[in-house]
Amino acid sequence: MNEEARQDRQFCRVEQHGPITIITINRPEVRNALHRLACLELEEIFDQFESDPASWIAIITGEGDKAFCAGNDLKFQAAGNDNTWPRSGFGGLTARVALEKPVIAAVNGAALGGGFEIALSCDLIIAAEDAEFALPEPHAGLAAICGGVLRLSQQIPLKEAMGIILTGRRVLAAEGKSLGFVNEVVAKDQVLNAALRWAGEILKGSPLAISASKALVNAGVMDAALERTYPQQKQLPAVAALYASADRIEGPKAFAEKRRPLWRGQ
Repeated sequence: MNEEARQDRQFCRVEQHGPITIITINRPEVRNALHRLACLELEEIFDQFESDPASWIAIITGEGDKAFCAGNDLKFQAAGNDNTWPRSGFGGLTARVALEKPVIAAVNGAALGGGFEIALSCDLIIAAEDAEFALPEPHAGLAAICGGVLRLSQQIPLKEAMGIILTGRRVLAAEGKSLGFVNEVVAKDQVLNAALRWAGEILKGSPLAISASKALVNAGVMDAALERTYPQQKQLPAVAALYASADRIEGPKAFAEKRRPLWRGQ
């Protein structure tokens, strides 16, 4: 696993493990809370990940064993600093709604406020057994405006979501798994390994097919299946790219030849 050759990053680390980009929020002194400067740095990292054809999956996690991300750095904001978010949202991710590459949250500790919103904006959440999730913004006179209230109410039953949103209560990883927003709960020291295992399973598929699948979900095709026709689905750029690709030929060919497909990503 090679760390990317960048010396000017202050708040994050980026490592490349083949086609897997591992992003670590590195502000353990404030429980990996994010301010504008850190969000801008994450925006640049995700911009690079999104545009790099060699990077197929991202994993985001937090430094240390206490917190994934404690949300907005309220002390930084209270000091009068500019704490508005970049165009891509909190953590450079929550407003990146057109991202067609999978992102996995490896939640190694508390995911609070904006930290929970980052996790909810990921495609999968792998959580340590002692991880906690909450949207406590109302307790600070705020609201989870970076997509948290919307995503949570879409991903779990509405009444369960409203109970979490309105009370700001903390949800342990096991409950998150039972509610359905956590994919797997593992021992604290196995969170990143588990995320890498999930990434490995995803990598068994064609990267173009994975991107097309996510693009269809992003476009709400499943929610409006009766209103969309098959040709309309194929008009999505990621889906069109899949159907014009060599990978679309390689998959059936490898199946017929009883061998593992050699994906080219084109």
